[in-house]
Amino acid sequence: MSHEVNKPDGVSDKSPFAGCAILITALLVMLFLIVFSVVVLFRQFGEIAKFTEKKPVKIEVESLEDREVEINALAEKIESFRIAVIDGKSATLELSAKDLNLAIAAYGAFKEMRGMMRVREITQEKLTFDISFKLNGRPRLAKEGETGIVGSDPRYLNGVLITKPGLLDKEVVLQVSDIEVPFATVARGFVDQMSPYRITEKFVGDTEIGKVMSGLTNVELADGVVRFVKKAGEVPKDTLTNEQVDQSSQRLFTFLGIAATIFLLFVAGFLFIGLRAKKRRENTGGPDEPA
Repeated sequence: MSHEVNKPDGVSDKSPFAGCAILITALLVMLFLIVFSVVVLFRQFGEIAKFTEKKPVKIEVESLEDREVEINALAEKIESFRIAVIDGKSATLELSAKDLNLAIAAYGAFKEMRGMMRVREITQEKLTFDISFKLNGRPRLAKEGETGIVGSDPRYLNGVLITKPGLLDKEVVLQVSDIEVPFATVARGFVDQMSPYRITEKFVGDTEIGKVMSGLTNVELADGVVRFVKKAGEVPKDTLTNEQVDQSSQRLFTFLGIAATIFLLFVAGFLFIGLRAKKRRENTGGPDEPA
C-alpha cells in the first residue's frame, strides 16, 4: 500500500526556481557588478567636474602677420633636418617655444592644436603648455535635436600641462607629470591616465612627419629649446620605459582585478552551497531538482 504525503499548495519537488537558484544568484551578482561599475563611472565624472569648467578659456594663437621672414627661416630649418633624417645622416633640430607656437599657427598639420594648447615655457626639466582641452561630461539622455539616445554636456580642462617629451613606438609623446588648474587639484589618477599623451599619434605611419619621427634617436630638453636628435648608424629606441607607460593603467587593472575576484568568489561560494545541497538530497534519496 502506498502512502501519499500531502504537500502545501504551490510547493513542488519539480519547482524550476529551486534548481536554478545558483544561476539566478550569479545573474544577480553580475547585475550588482554592472550597477556598481555605473556608479563608479558617475563618481569619476563627478570628480572630473571638480577641476574642469563649463566653458573654454582663450588660448592665444601666434599671429602670422608680417612674419614671413620668420616662417621661411623656420621652414628651411625643419626641411633641412627632415632631409638629413631621411638620408640617415646625423642632425639636430632645436625649436624654441616661439618656434613651436609659430609652427602650430602656420602649418595645417597642427591646426587641431590651435586654441587648444600653446607652449608656455621650456626648461631642462619640463615642457609646459597652456591648455584648454574639451572633455566629455556626465552622460545624460539626449536632448531634442541631438543624435543618439545618450548625450553629454562638454567640460573643459583649463590650466597648465607639465610634461617631458620622449619617444615611444616611433612616435614623439609627452610624459605628463602634472596638470595645474587655478581653482582645484587635478586628481592623480586623471593625470596618470593622460600619460603618455600621444600628441603626434595622427602622424604615425607613412606620412612626412611620421617618417621623420621613426628615424629619431632622441628627444631632449635644454634651456629654452626642445632638441630632436638623429644619430647616424644608431637604431631608434624608446626613451620611455614600459614601467612609465604601464603606470597609467595600473589603477584600472587593479580595480578590474578586485571586481573580478569578488565576482568569482561569489560564484564559487554559491556553487559550493548548491553542490552540498544536491549531495545531501542524494544521500537522503530525495528527487533531483531541475537545473
